[in-house]
Amino acid sequence: MIDPVLLRENPDVVKASQIARGESPETVDRALAADQARRAALTEFETLRAEQNAHSKLVAKAPKEEKQALVAQAKQLAERVKAAQAAAGEAEAEFDEALRAIGNIIVDGVPAGGEDDFVVLKTVGDIPAFDFEPRDHLELGEKLDAIDMARGAKVSGARFDFLKGIGARLELAIMNMALDKALGNGFTPLITPTLVKPEIMQGTGFLGAHADEIYRLEADDLYLTGTSEVALAGYHADEILELPDDGALRYAGWSTCYRREAGSAGKDTRGIIRVHQFNKLEMFVYTLPENAEAEHERLLGWQEEMMHALELSYRVIDTAAGDLGSSAARKYDVEAWIPTQGTYRELTSTSNCTTFQARRLGVRYRAEGGKTQPVATLNGTLATTRWIVAILETHQRSDGSVRVPDALRPYLGGLETLTPVR
Repeated sequence: MIDPVLLRENPDVVKASQIARGESPETVDRALAADQARRAALTEFETLRAEQNAHSKLVAKAPKEEKQALVAQAKQLAERVKAAQAAAGEAEAEFDEALRAIGNIIVDGVPAGGEDDFVVLKTVGDIPAFDFEPRDHLELGEKLDAIDMARGAKVSGARFDFLKGIGARLELAIMNMALDKALGNGFTPLITPTLVKPEIMQGTGFLGAHADEIYRLEADDLYLTGTSEVALAGYHADEILELPDDGALRYAGWSTCYRREAGSAGKDTRGIIRVHQFNKLEMFVYTLPENAEAEHERLLGWQEEMMHALELSYRVIDTAAGDLGSSAARKYDVEAWIPTQGTYRELTSTSNCTTFQARRLGVRYRAEGGKTQPVATLNGTLATTRWIVAILETHQRSDGSVRVPDALRPYLGGLETLTPVR
């Protein structure tokens, strides 16, 4: 959630952020009113409690003949204190709910608008050209006996698949290449739980507008994660961190991810671009708030290094405010060129969530003077199943074979070419 002090002292900044997101600024007015009501209720409770404490001392010192009346007054006062405490609790809950309705304050320079209002920051590499009709990733995957959608649907339903043979090896190769990249840059690897408690899912901001995309196990009151970001954000919940000398605690979470893809009917239903289950290696960083923007650029840089190594043509976009999700203050998407679609498609993204998630989850560090403050959190994908799509389509040959990028070959036992078996 956002800083209540910022809401109180700079409501216009909060309103401007909400407007840029396409949200109503009235959410800010409601939160301000709830804050005033909360503080008034708390003042009333504290005043009555102080009166109760003073009255208790009078009862203790009073002569016997006065005690009965004073005790009766004490009982009445106790009832008033109890009611005031309940009212303060309700006001606190209402303020918390109002505050949670406000998205993170966007970073200066983030474009306003929705999904189509992004800004292209850079385009890298030449668009692949072929002297033959290129095949899409599913046709290539079937010729390689690498992707089996039919049996995935038979076993689990639509938008599930089997990665088979070289397909399975290719995904593991990409993930291990990314893991080496993470290890080389000081990340601690974690294999994370894929089931989390509601308070962890809520704390990361995923139970808002896109809650219908999340699988929930009602009998266990647990959620399946769509990214290891959720578990990684909860890893240090309610802790005071000892940050290293460079001010950043970096983790790389390897996990299977699950997404219902609600509302995406008819979109990318062919192949493995948009499926319900996939694997991902996610970078996650806890850092000092003042270092968050610089760390965000570092995460993007490591993602671009992976794009270069896999010899993919790509662009980087600055996502518009209305397409950020509630937790992100800024998000960069890295989109690779997909030849058969004639467009760039997102392969990875990285988000600066500033202190938004940490406030919800109680993750703090000890600042100068010993006072605890919320850390900033950031995340960014370093490899995922979808990358297979771009690799197969970009590096295909006329006979249906696929050239393996040089940097990926050591992770495939030196294999240079993926050869069709059909």
